[in-house]
Amino acid sequence: MQKDWGAFRWLIAVAIFVSVLFADLLPLSIGSYAFQRYILAGGLALTVSLSGAYWVNQKGWGEWRNIWPVLLAVASLVLLAAPYHDLLYVWVEPGMYVAFFLGFVLVGGLSGEGGHKQRWVIELVYIAAAAVFAYGAATITVYLFALSDRVAHLSNYIPWGFVSMRYWSHIATWLLPILPLAVLLGPLKDERLWRFFVALGAALWWWIEFLSMSRGSVLGIAIGVVLAAVLIGRPALPWLRVFVRYLAYGVFAWVILSVIIPSMFQDEVGMRILHTTSSGRVPLFIEAWRMSLENFPFGMGPQSWLTHDILTDEYRQSPKFGHPHNMYLMWAAEYGWILIGALFFLVGQAIRLFWQRRAEVHAGDRDGLALPLAAFTASVSAAMLHAGVSAVFMAPGSMLIGFLVLSVFWVLITPEHDPATPKRSRRRFVAAGLVAMFLGGLSLYWFSEVKAYYSAMENDLQYYQKHVPAGTLPRFWFHGNFPRHPDQMP
Repeated sequence: MQKDWGAFRWLIAVAIFVSVLFADLLPLSIGSYAFQRYILAGGLALTVSLSGAYWVNQKGWGEWRNIWPVLLAVASLVLLAAPYHDLLYVWVEPGMYVAFFLGFVLVGGLSGEGGHKQRWVIELVYIAAAAVFAYGAATITVYLFALSDRVAHLSNYIPWGFVSMRYWSHIATWLLPILPLAVLLGPLKDERLWRFFVALGAALWWWIEFLSMSRGSVLGIAIGVVLAAVLIGRPALPWLRVFVRYLAYGVFAWVILSVIIPSMFQDEVGMRILHTTSSGRVPLFIEAWRMSLENFPFGMGPQSWLTHDILTDEYRQSPKFGHPHNMYLMWAAEYGWILIGALFFLVGQAIRLFWQRRAEVHAGDRDGLALPLAAFTASVSAAMLHAGVSAVFMAPGSMLIGFLVLSVFWVLITPEHDPATPKRSRRRFVAAGLVAMFLGGLSLYWFSEVKAYYSAMENDLQYYQKHVPAGTLPRFWFHGNFPRHPDQMP
């Protein structure tokens, strides 16, 4: 089964990377942000429906107890959103989180069976490395045009293809720690041309990272890499050496492309400054904290950050965004500390499974698990830390790439099972069909709500642009100040 689905997996991963990094080059009838959200919504709905049914057919009902933490998180989201069912489109965002969390656990739990863990790693890493190089090469074209126009501040144009450079930095947080695997694993690891292209792509992405001065991304990656290196230890050294080498290449690229060359052609060279302030986040953090205590421990309801009565004077005087720049405080404010507690169980299960695989690595790494385990642990840890100072899980591009990375990470930490002799039966097949119909029906209902929500956002856009200060995204759609009450609609 793994071999038969290999080409399909490659196609899906390539489509996701193209939709995230090169959406501006596609002939889209809607904006790239909405396009990516539709890809995410449709992909999650299909993934959960098919993988849930396959899980029942392949493993039976008893195996569901092994993923009880994610089921607890899913149940918490549903129950915490239920009291607000009479509000407009209330299930759209919690439905996305339900499908996201459940999806990567189901896919990861099924995909690592039969000794195919490294195959999944190589597929994702090779596609990521090729996409990173292609985006970096295209960026050089943008860079040359900016130089010819004597643009002083390159960060106004690079990174390109994203509503905000912070959305690109979310992608970089996921991908930069795993790029070294492209020259350490797989059939092309000894090909000099491939190694050159991977190194060049990594150097260009580090250059863009320095150009954008994304503190959350840089700090998250730094802590994630150190954490993975310390936890895995000596077996992770080959990955760490390549990571540091790519970082050095990035510094060199920044000196050449951002300092020396612009200085030769321009009188002024503009650079973003690395701030040590909170950039106005503290009032947002305090407001979200106060929200989380208003209806403790249940939260104030889905998307209440957008519609609640302001609680603190500091936030009243601050710029308004569609999120409090901290995903965990946003979840606590909207879904309560019950959801945060449920997610702690999911994180605890991931840590326990990781620790088991770490023990296997130190006992004798026969399956080559050390390097991918270190890289993906660094990537996931960096992204989780980045989410604490940003909206890393909200932007659709980050969720799409993050879903791929988290799925492979779950593949790596899940124990091996031999699927050679599954206990199939007609009863189990019928049960799988019923599960597919049930999940498919829920997915169709949810997707219809997603489409209706998009239409409402489009109708609301004129009102939003006229009455609401700019800067309320990201949220589910392009602007984040919807849903409004019916009497506020244009």
